[in-house]
Amino acid sequence: MDAVGKRVHAFVRVKPTADFAQDVIKFGPDNKSIDIYIKKDAKKGVVNNKQTDWSFRLDGVLHNTSQELAYETVAKKLVSEALIGYNGTIMCYGQTGAGKTYTMTGATAEYKHRGIIPRAIQQVFKATAHSVDPFVTVRISYLEIYNETLFDLLATMTSNGTGDAQMAVVDCPQGVYVKGLSIHSVSHEEDALNLLFEGETNRVIAEHTLNKNSSRSHCIFTIYIEARRD
Repeated sequence: MDAVGKRVHAFVRVKPTADFAQDVIKFGPDNKSIDIYIKKDAKKGVVNNKQTDWSFRLDGVLHNTSQELAYETVAKKLVSEALIGYNGTIMCYGQTGAGKTYTMTGATAEYKHRGIIPRAIQQVFKATAHSVDPFVTVRISYLEIYNETLFDLLATMTSNGTGDAQMAVVDCPQGVYVKGLSIHSVSHEEDALNLLFEGETNRVIAEHTLNKNSSRSHCIFTIYIEARRD
């Protein structure tokens, strides 16, 4: 990978609204920058040095973008690189109601509205089906972090009792991992999707003004891919 491929890439996905604030938010002509303008508050007097303008340079701005294009832009290349041995992470960040869960997992009502995770699962299994490596193992884990406590969202799928184990973040010579987190082998795309949906039903949710079932936690869905030749 070249230097550009190794660095962190940042994208902004703008949630569609009925009345977009065009006078406040401006996109650059190349869709790689955002300028934000906030009017000065007259109530704070003539002398007001509070910053009102911001400009951000990004790798891409996704405005009125489909789930398919969002995946093609943000995730497809990273998943391809994971299939040849590179570690990859996609992190979705934003305020409550911004659409993080929709972007990552999507909506179950329509197939075309599925999010990054189910699309990544599909890409992985399509690739492994045509892999030249005779032994490819795919495993799944789903971790929730809520109020600084770790929860295994797939603990209900564990039959050997490890689901009740105390979890902790451990740093060892092989890397950082979560001790006690269950990891599940999957042989087909459907098996992996079932684990994703099982984990989603176990997440902490609460209602707010924009969403009756808003997620209230940080979650890490991990796909482990191991290829070997015996």
